[in-house]
Amino acid sequence: MGQSIIDLDNVTFSHGGETVLEAVRFEIPPGDFVALIGPNGGGKTTLLRLMLGLLQPDKGMIRIMGRTPAKASPAIGYVPQNVHLNIRFPITALDVVLMGKLNPRKRWARRSATHRPEALAALALMGMADHAHKRIGDLSGGQRQRVFIARALVIQPQLLLLDEPTAGIDTKGQADFYTTLQALNRDITIVVVSHDFLAISRYIKSVACVNRRVHYHNQAEITGEMLETMYPCTAEEVCPVELVAHGLPHRVLMPHQEQEK
Repeated sequence: MGQSIIDLDNVTFSHGGETVLEAVRFEIPPGDFVALIGPNGGGKTTLLRLMLGLLQPDKGMIRIMGRTPAKASPAIGYVPQNVHLNIRFPITALDVVLMGKLNPRKRWARRSATHRPEALAALALMGMADHAHKRIGDLSGGQRQRVFIARALVIQPQLLLLDEPTAGIDTKGQADFYTTLQALNRDITIVVVSHDFLAISRYIKSVACVNRRVHYHNQAEITGEMLETMYPCTAEEVCPVELVAHGLPHRVLMPHQEQEK
């Protein structure tokens, strides 16, 4: 376990009397690029929030870089699915990134002289240096998402967690975005929640299928057996995950269904 950046051991979490995650046990090594996939309501976002320490498990143990999530939080960058920011507010991209340097434990925080160049460097890393002084509301959806990731990167994290980061971004923007993440993965372990495995499959290194339980696979290829475990289907249904096989997209059917010709 000492060699893993994320360790979950028999983690169970319930909400409103219903079990969301049950007996979750897996490890993620440093340098991995993991896609969390699974049906809506399967527990993907909850799993991220547990890793962040925003939620506490009913039982089990979570270790991030050998520490509790709370103690590891300074080394974790996080981009939620819905960033609560009023895009009409007159704030620049640089101002947004500087927010990442604020210490949440202090009510008032004075900006260090080093914060501004660090924020500019984070924007440059995301290809947004030329937009530093533009209002956040004047940027496209893809550009704003890059700014939010720059905000997460300004703390120089060892682990980056992203929840549906390409929602609202067009196909080309998604490809550019994941190429950027792939470059960041040289130095940072990345875990990303995605509903579109087809778009992300060529960039990731491994997959964790989340549907109450979690099955971690140290490979980027999805098989019918894996999908049968995570996406229960009736005889009339086709599994909802698209994947790439032999370079061509197709749907994976359950063993009780006949493969399309």
